[in-house]
Amino acid sequence: MASINMACITSLSSNFKTLSLSSNSYQKPLTFSSNISQSFFSQGHQSLTIIRRPHNFSVVCEVATQKKADSAVKRARQAETRRLRNKARKSEVRTRMRKVMEALEVLKKKTGAVPEEIIPIETLIAEAYSAIDKAVGKGSLHRNTGANRKSRLARNKRAVAIHHGWYTPAPDPTSA
Repeated sequence: MASINMACITSLSSNFKTLSLSSNSYQKPLTFSSNISQSFFSQGHQSLTIIRRPHNFSVVCEVATQKKADSAVKRARQAETRRLRNKARKSEVRTRMRKVMEALEVLKKKTGAVPEEIIPIETLIAEAYSAIDKAVGKGSLHRNTGANRKSRLARNKRAVAIHHGWYTPAPDPTSA
């Protein structure tokens, strides 16, 4: 991490046409437009940000003609923090839904299943509902999206119960 930071800073200060990163994960150097001159960069503001993530990281180099206002910098920082939080919440929702769907699929394919085998799946469904409700409450998901996802889980659970004969839907009174 430190070698990338130093390489980026050194490259920024010495040559603005090519930005080289000394890391094994980068094969090609990042390039700037050839018509941008050194004087353009000397008039403005340069910033280097390294965003750390669990499995990888990103190097963000920004060059602006004027220094951003402190409120704009704070807003950008807040937006990035919120984006990462929302991404984590949505990922948790998708993971929990996937686990429920996989468990329901296994139970549906199983021959001779008994109704008690759906109890652990109901626990998984409750955890998925909780994750969905948290994401909706925090604003990561729209409330209709949350309702649709919860409905999808319930529909698939009911389809498995109907498939095994544990549940028989009531006849529709309007069709009679």
